[in-house]
Amino acid sequence: MVIVNRIMQFLFVSMRIQKYRWLSDCKNVQGKPNRFHPLLLKGKGKISFGQNVQIGVISSPNFYSHYTYIEARFDSSEVKIGNDVAINNGFSLTAFGKITIGDHVLIGSNCTIVDTDAHDLDPKKRHSIPLSSDINIGENVFLGSNVTILKGVTIGKNAVIGMGSLVLNDIPENVVAAGNPARVIRNL
Repeated sequence: MVIVNRIMQFLFVSMRIQKYRWLSDCKNVQGKPNRFHPLLLKGKGKISFGQNVQIGVISSPNFYSHYTYIEARFDSSEVKIGNDVAINNGFSLTAFGKITIGDHVLIGSNCTIVDTDAHDLDPKKRHSIPLSSDINIGENVFLGSNVTILKGVTIGKNAVIGMGSLVLNDIPENVVAAGNPARVIRNL
């Protein structure tokens, strides 16, 4: 049984992780996250990982079917992920400007963070590059599964964002916020 498990690990996990390493084209990456799940790093900007960053969770949904996507789109774009951050399966992050994730952050499965609207609402400007606004996620924040964080948001340290929330506005420290749009529902 041990040999079968090793073969399965090699075919269904290790080879997928290596495939996404080969597909990654971001040349300015600092730090080495612990990859338990495929990680695709894209863009012309800078992506940095602190110490002990975990990508993927074996005993969690979408382990065999999804991958983690992190993009620093332009030369001036920057993604900074702090120390001791755990990112669950199916995570997606796109930075046109700057996105910072503090130390000790826990990110649930299928979360999305994007610092731009991607396309202008005005049909005449739809194909131009839209404005971005930085995102800052404080230390020890917990994002439940299926959370989406949009441009210009700051989440204060120790905050908890409930499952399925859409974060459009700043969230203060030491609170639980949830909903669409996310609102503070209680203090910690």
